[in-house]
Amino acid sequence: MGYVSAIPVEIERTESQPAPAEVPKPDVPWVTVVHNDPVNLMSYVTYVFQAYFGYPKDKARRLMLDVHHKGRAVVSQGTREEMERDVQAMHGYGLWATLQQDR
Repeated sequence: MGYVSAIPVEIERTESQPAPAEVPKPDVPWVTVVHNDPVNLMSYVTYVFQAYFGYPKDKARRLMLDVHHKGRAVVSQGTREEMERDVQAMHGYGLWATLQQDR
């Protein structure tokens, strides 16, 4: 039997320059928009904004009046996932809501 000698071999590796790190754009802001509808009472909409978002009565009432007079109001903003959750919650309360990317 013969010996096989292992001779260390150097492998030349060139280090590639890492690509400049791109800073990902944050997934914000997205907004939840509540739209006016002919079904829900103004007092109920105010209640929903207080109960779900925790808004003080004055802020909830201002947002409700925007919905009533302007036809819509932005009621929350955050990541897309958060706004999808808020839209679903508004639907659960019987309100018409959508999400959109804020401009």
